Amino acid sequence: MDRTDLANLRRDYAGKELTKELVNSDPIVQFGIWLNEALSAEITDANAMTISTVDAECRPLNRVVLLKGFDEHGFVFFTNYESKKGSDLAANPNVSLSFFWPQLQRQVIIAGQAAKVSAEESASYFSMRPYESQIGAWASQQSEAIESRAMLEERAAELEKLYADRDIDCPEHWGGYRLKPERIEFWKSRIGRLHDRILYQREGDGWSITRLAP
Repeated sequence: MDRTDLANLRRDYAGKELTKELVNSDPIVQFGIWLNEALSAEITDANAMTISTVDAECRPLNRVVLLKGFDEHGFVFFTNYESKKGSDLAANPNVSLSFFWPQLQRQVIIAGQAAKVSAEESASYFSMRPYESQIGAWASQQSEAIESRAMLEERAAELEKLYADRDIDCPEHWGGYRLKPERIEFWKSRIGRLHDRILYQREGDGWSITRLAP
């Protein structure tokens, strides 16, 4: 597909409106409503989100990770603390998350600061991970250069022998982050590109709600 094809690629949007009067006063509750509707629609990886970080040189980077929990305290994901993602967050805790559910013509953007969860919380989640994922957390020096796939698989095989008869401990270099949101925007597509955008911004113990132009 060349640039001309992309320029002419369009789709008309329709669907229910999104207004200040229709949304819940609590954006966490509203997010839960939308996520449940995405799950009910059987959208593949409905909890997949793009996470944007900035390193010490102010260079941004995006990647897709999975949301593993959320409540009034924030949004939780897990990773290798020594990865590029982890080093970015150590240098700059400001993070943006975005969810896109094209089948529902909806998007959510969440911005705030991320901090590590407790070691106990990380260990609790790690214990529920599939065996292969637990081995992978030990085997992979995430974001580091490696010579070959074979070396990674050899390391995993060694670890499988090591942990053949005992539980796999949560690595100290692996765990969760919780993003405490300061801004949450809900986007709903509409005909003529006059999309609906509702922005929540934290104010003290509550939230303000504003409609944004598309």
